[in-house]
Amino acid sequence: MGTFHAFLLSVIQGVTEFLPISSSAHLVLLPIVMDWRDQGIVIDIAAHFGSLLAVVFYFRSDLQKLSTGWLQSLSSSTNSNEDGHLAWLLIWATLPIMIVAIFFSVYALEHIRNAIVVATASIIFGLLLLVVDLRRKNTRTIKELTLKDAILIGLAQTVALVPGASRSGVTMTAGIWLGLSRVEAARFSFLLAIPTILAATLYGCYRAMQIEVMIQWGLVIGVVICSAVVAFLCIHWFIKFVGLIGMLPFVLYRILLGVVLLVAYL
Repeated sequence: MGTFHAFLLSVIQGVTEFLPISSSAHLVLLPIVMDWRDQGIVIDIAAHFGSLLAVVFYFRSDLQKLSTGWLQSLSSSTNSNEDGHLAWLLIWATLPIMIVAIFFSVYALEHIRNAIVVATASIIFGLLLLVVDLRRKNTRTIKELTLKDAILIGLAQTVALVPGASRSGVTMTAGIWLGLSRVEAARFSFLLAIPTILAATLYGCYRAMQIEVMIQWGLVIGVVICSAVVAFLCIHWFIKFVGLIGMLPFVLYRILLGVVLLVAYL
């Protein structure tokens, strides 16, 4: 793999992981559109690990509070502290995708990594995000979510296993539907990304160890750094401006992407 190829992949991963436009779709499409050989599992891991570093660093103070609150909840007979409650919600919201991903990776993943699936999912879930956003209520914060709410958002996250659906997109859609503001839905989605991306990265490392892969460490480190920097900037920008710009620009991009792909590959 060339340096430009790796750089472009890391930028795409950093930009698309936390915006509601689907990182997996773009990583699947890039080799197809550019007629490049698939980047391979090691570069995928590096790009996702960079995104993980970005979101952990951005929410480092929140994570410290959540960890403290969760530990306190273990030693208390009541679940009264808000940080501990939120930590448990994130754990419960992560479980559905862990369970579904096991089946998906074994039986379905290779059959849906194509441009038509990406196009269809991009359009359908983009329109769903728009409809929910237009009807948003802005009545709750993430600390007011219940166990039922967390499981519903977690179930929505499982849809992101389909390339084009967008993990951040479907979780924000679920959060806004449950009464969260755009910013609050984005914060919960980004916090939920931490255990999800961590699990995907660890699973990727496990898969990589099962096969003999030549690792270009300089390239891998470069991908991690580039992905992390770009992802950090995207998180900061999105949280700062999503309340003002709304979801329409992302929905329009998704529809345009889907239409172009359908025209090109049908």
